[in-house]
Amino acid sequence: MSQDATFEDGAEKPIQLVAVDTQDLEVISGLIQDAVFPGSEMAWKPASRRFAILLNRFRWEDVDRAKARNRPFERVRSVLSIEDVQRVASQGVDPKDKDTILSVLAIQFEAGEDGAGRLILTLAGDGAIGMDVECINVTLQDVTRPYIAPSKHIPHHSE
Repeated sequence: MSQDATFEDGAEKPIQLVAVDTQDLEVISGLIQDAVFPGSEMAWKPASRRFAILLNRFRWEDVDRAKARNRPFERVRSVLSIEDVQRVASQGVDPKDKDTILSVLAIQFEAGEDGAGRLILTLAGDGAIGMDVECINVTLQDVTRPYIAPSKHIPHHSE
């Protein structure tokens, strides 16, 4: 019987990051690239001005260690939370289709006036979710132990 990996195996800690500027956001974008989630794991809470997604994130930060130890690559469940959201719109994503699996390519910020702007979560297959925000206030937090990636491979993108 195989056992899932644990953070303790590599003496690593779960990721807990906050982005408040575009440089921070680039780090989070790299970490969530190739994360997957069903449409049912997105939540927009207008009253609290929060948009959140429960992702199955590929552990890019662990690739070199996995290769060095000749062990399977890992994923981990993580929450991506965007605060101070004023409006959410999507393109190529049916909000009523809760079973479709979506795949993240990147998250970027288009600056507006006085620190406000638009966060764009780009998805594979020409989908996107845009969020008008007062400022960059994005959190990425691992919420489970790592588990062996079902594909056992590093995600690959054709040119």
